[in-house]
Amino acid sequence: MRILKTHVLLRLLNSYVVDSPQPANISYLWNFGSLLAVCLIIQILTGAFLAMHYTPNIDFAFNSVEHIMRDVNNGWLIRYTHANVASFFFIFVYMHIGRGLYYSSYKTPRVLVWSIGVIILILMIAIGFLGYVLPYGQMSLWGATVITNLLSAIPVFGQDIVELIWGGFSVSNATLNRFFSLHYLLPFLLAALAVAHLLALHVHGSNNPNGVSSHGDRIAMHPYFIFKDLITIFAFFLILSIIVFFYPNLLGHSDNYIPADPMVTPASIVPEWYLLPFYAILRSIPNKLLGVVGMFGSLLILIILPITDLSRIRGNQFRPAMKIAFWFFVVDFIILMWIGSQHPVTPYVEIGQIATAFYFSWFLIIVPLIGISENTLIDIATTIEEKE
Repeated sequence: MRILKTHVLLRLLNSYVVDSPQPANISYLWNFGSLLAVCLIIQILTGAFLAMHYTPNIDFAFNSVEHIMRDVNNGWLIRYTHANVASFFFIFVYMHIGRGLYYSSYKTPRVLVWSIGVIILILMIAIGFLGYVLPYGQMSLWGATVITNLLSAIPVFGQDIVELIWGGFSVSNATLNRFFSLHYLLPFLLAALAVAHLLALHVHGSNNPNGVSSHGDRIAMHPYFIFKDLITIFAFFLILSIIVFFYPNLLGHSDNYIPADPMVTPASIVPEWYLLPFYAILRSIPNKLLGVVGMFGSLLILIILPITDLSRIRGNQFRPAMKIAFWFFVVDFIILMWIGSQHPVTPYVEIGQIATAFYFSWFLIIVPLIGISENTLIDIATTIEEKE
């Protein structure tokens, strides 16, 4: 295919998708990038079709979603696909980040790739929250009220910012219009960031399980890794089909099938399941301002990992202490997710506070200490060998 290497645009595509040299030993854990790309494409397409029939008005929003479900040809399929792929999007991004943490994919020379990835995660969370408000059910209204109210904790300007976002003195028609506009536009910014993520990755290539930067043992992206990616993509389509056709509300909240009523507060106001860990961190800190700082800090703290990880060894493959610490972190994240779904009463509040303290200490204390101790042991072993 000579045209792939001579045409100005196809040559670029060829260098990324066809001839791109990849480490021969990368496992299926490196497939989440392609799965996330598929999710993004599905979300943009289904979102565009849903926007054709959605009405961003507090009087008609809930009914317009029901109209999509009942009257639009295959509208139920588009809506359920959009809602469930959002959940899979976050499952894959958490697995993608987990793989990056385990194999130290954030270390030099991939700091830029990691930093763009963290920005993508924050933007994804914002888009997910905006989308959750649009059906305008009970959980949509009260979730929007609680989360936007957090900005009132900002000194001096807080309340003004909240009223600016609301377009009034409570969540109203102006709020829904703004959220709809942003939810429609921000995925295109997300797509641009995803392209930037890919460009940054292409400079130095992918990391590998052994953490060794070797350009000798590499093979072409196509056909080897393209077909490897297709295996997980088809597996994803199979699982997605089962959920959409048989269990479409498995990952949603039943209260969102009740039309929004500002006069009735739900028994427990919770965000979507994928935002629960950060919601748990927010609730675990008694001070409102510190809680907001803690919630945003729990995301931004990922950016400092290239600085706090002082180990000379890349990846946890050969680091037993860090392996244990990593799985403790995974369990802690799951505990935070569970705590976020519970009422803020004893003992859940105390468990949440302990889990929050561990979350931040993992980045700021545990990772640096393990790195320093490993480096010290390596230096001692090297000194003993030299003396012998």
